[in-house]
Amino acid sequence: MAKTLFEKIWEKHIVKTIPDGPDVLYIDTHFVHEVTSPQAFKSLEDRGVSVLRPKQVVATADHNIPTINQHLPITDKLSATQVQQLTDNCKKHNIELYGLGHAYNGIVHVIGPELGITQPGMTIVCGDSHTSTHGAFGTIAFGIGTSEVEMVLATQCLLQNKPRLMRIHVDGMLGKGVTAKDVILHIISKISFNGATGYFVEFAGSTIRAMSMEARMTVCNMSIEMGARGGLIAPDEVTFSYMKGRKHTPVRDAWPEKIAEWRRLQSDKNAVFDKEIYILAKDIQPMITYGTNPGMGISIKGKIPTSAGMDDNGRKVYYQCLAYMDFAEEETLLGKKVDYIFIGSCTNSRIEDLRQVASFIKGKKKADDVEVWIVPGSRQVEKQAIEEGIQQIFEDAGFKLRQPGCSACLAMNDDKIPAGKYCISTSNRNFEGRQGAGARTLLASPLTAAASAITGYITDVREYIN
Repeated sequence: MAKTLFEKIWEKHIVKTIPDGPDVLYIDTHFVHEVTSPQAFKSLEDRGVSVLRPKQVVATADHNIPTINQHLPITDKLSATQVQQLTDNCKKHNIELYGLGHAYNGIVHVIGPELGITQPGMTIVCGDSHTSTHGAFGTIAFGIGTSEVEMVLATQCLLQNKPRLMRIHVDGMLGKGVTAKDVILHIISKISFNGATGYFVEFAGSTIRAMSMEARMTVCNMSIEMGARGGLIAPDEVTFSYMKGRKHTPVRDAWPEKIAEWRRLQSDKNAVFDKEIYILAKDIQPMITYGTNPGMGISIKGKIPTSAGMDDNGRKVYYQCLAYMDFAEEETLLGKKVDYIFIGSCTNSRIEDLRQVASFIKGKKKADDVEVWIVPGSRQVEKQAIEEGIQQIFEDAGFKLRQPGCSACLAMNDDKIPAGKYCISTSNRNFEGRQGAGARTLLASPLTAAASAITGYITDVREYIN
């Protein structure tokens, strides 16, 4: 019987099927960080239970670490406590920790792929919504809650109901100035922020195949922003080329054997999905959000839609969103003043993102009244940016390259956007207060963010690309 890629991985990891209930799913790799793990470790300790397979757990500090002066003690008491608890718990349970100051420290969904820990065919979980990022390698990867973190630590398994399956085809060549971030924002704007609820999504098509691994990670990262349980892309030569030679990838004789195994991780030709969606690349333009969920997106030259066709409750919520952002129906965002630019997060903080921004801004200067924060996703990305001269390009343009961390994506550290200020952000969520109480977030690609940093207002990057 023909099977999807998801089904092949899922079925291989079923330990037990509970009649009329969930499956007991084996987890290959469990990532933990300082925010969602302390309660799980404390509960294990209270029960007298140890971590079953510590070698399959990888930890990092990322969510609320500072992004300047990381060599100094953390001043925020809660953040300092959480980071110290992670350190203590990892030491107690013999778990590998890439903590603050470690050469491999960084955002959990950045360091997993760059270290070769993330590999095709795996099941991967983390107490973080955007674990779906790892699906770019052909994995079943998804976020879990604190009680589930405890379950995996104790048993290396998880109770899970099999989701429905959706495949989204994107075909054709992207236009100039259109990036992977625009692709996924376009998809979410069409499907809506809850249009894939209950599904696990496979992304396919010539547009996806033409993407780099870093671009594919951007797409899978935001799959949950349309309600999906996660997203994945079948591995191919692009995947294998990216993975070769990384710290934890197979070596010598094991490498060709693994490649042969991974090449079989494809959806069969006649595999059946519960839903299929088709999108043409030529219809995708640079995107920007106007509201307070990622589904509220328009093309950079588009107009904010009207409330026509909404029910009373939908219309009420819609107007609340516009009021928070201080926008109006049928308004064009192009040319609107911006105050902050944030380039970072597990969506767009990899070296490819930084190279793209540097290439665009080289020889230019940022607008005087715009604050620009560029936060690399890991110490390795930071190191590359310095070695390749990218940091100098940023400094010459007036941009600030900070130190690695989640930063202003969710403002759990000092990197907060002031109330009422507009921030073009390359992160994944634009909820009310996400980047700071009263902050107004507009999601966009690194290119759109870079162009807007130079002009000081919302800008169509295509006007500056030959």
